[in-house]
Amino acid sequence: MASVVIVGTQWGDEGKGKIVDLLTRSADYVVRFQGGNNAGHTLVVNKQQYIFHIIPSGILYEDKKCMIGNGVIIDPAILLEEIASLAEKGLPVTPERLMISENAHLIMEYHRRLDQAQEASLSKEKKIGTTGRGIGPCYVDKVGRTGIKIGDLLDEGSLREKLAASLDEKNFLLKQKYREEPVSFEVVLANMLAYAEKLAPFVGNVSVELDKARKRGENILFEGAQGTQLDIDHGTYPFVTSSNTVAGNACNGSGFGPTHIDSVIGILKAYTTRVGEGPFPTELHDQTGEALQRKGGEFGATTGRKRRCGWLDGVVATDAVRLNGLTGLAITKLDVLSGQSKIKMATSYQLGDRSLNAMPSNIRDAARVKPVYEELAGWQSEINEVTAYEDLPVEAKDYVKRIEDFTGVEAVIVSVGPDRDETLLLKDPFDR
Repeated sequence: MASVVIVGTQWGDEGKGKIVDLLTRSADYVVRFQGGNNAGHTLVVNKQQYIFHIIPSGILYEDKKCMIGNGVIIDPAILLEEIASLAEKGLPVTPERLMISENAHLIMEYHRRLDQAQEASLSKEKKIGTTGRGIGPCYVDKVGRTGIKIGDLLDEGSLREKLAASLDEKNFLLKQKYREEPVSFEVVLANMLAYAEKLAPFVGNVSVELDKARKRGENILFEGAQGTQLDIDHGTYPFVTSSNTVAGNACNGSGFGPTHIDSVIGILKAYTTRVGEGPFPTELHDQTGEALQRKGGEFGATTGRKRRCGWLDGVVATDAVRLNGLTGLAITKLDVLSGQSKIKMATSYQLGDRSLNAMPSNIRDAARVKPVYEELAGWQSEINEVTAYEDLPVEAKDYVKRIEDFTGVEAVIVSVGPDRDETLLLKDPFDR
């Protein structure tokens, strides 16, 4: 039995979905523990593309149990759309295969409206780059103790009371501050009651279920969303998401004791990307950046926005090692670097006359740092058909080795293409 946490080490979009999909083969339970439908996992299985926003990507395996933890915030309309889409593809989602924590909070229509109005009101320099899906306002209500949980859908009296209280405040903001139309109580209530009827069979106590699974000796995989530098406490604030994306939140966001975690695998893209606003020290504004974007198919799975691209940032990687307690790395999209004559990796930052080995907490400093690069030899041959690590070009193996030496963490997985089978599993974290 083992419990393994998967986290992103950069600004998200590292390819977590594919790695979770691979490791799910050894897992019995797959648990999503934070974020909402502002995150997206893209998987390619037998040339068929699947994009997940809320449901754990382990749902592709019919014999696995997927869990949505209390740390996740749920837009019920999006969740039901995802369930319907999977059913259309021949993957029915039943309560036997999916459990939703009764303590997970709900994204309401007024959260989306406020999110969009707030972002639209900001000047270009102050925009966060939010997806407009209501994530931030929902987490604000959760922390402010005015949120509505999915368990409230099962109690119409409680739902009516909480909804009425919330709309008093939210409609005041929409009308008076943002000059927007108010949200209808009756319309929102009717929608929520309709969602309740469909979602009620899936709602349960995820914490209790996971504890039973652990005691039975089951393998549990915790699936994070976004990346370490988007963590609300440890990321490039305020250009972050509204939840804790680091590995420690796997326990808090699911009700699982921290002493039961056996390993933490960090997903590290072989170069670096970022969607939206915020500092990005290794960003490339040249043909190399465009080539990485084009070859890597770098478009956000959730928004479709073009991702900013740059060389691998070793400072960001070592921040992730420290913040997550990484025990292994899964290096993804190594194939995208094929054809580059030289490859660079930032090993530190320069800020004026200071050398930095961690991302500055001051956002102005983070925007002003200059990366200090180390240059490595590239390789020309395509590697997506390589099936054994030893058959990779020597330069590719040297690059992986340099990442291991710099971060102090071994690579346990290397991805050489987008398909499920284009992955080299060097060490199974579930094999104890």
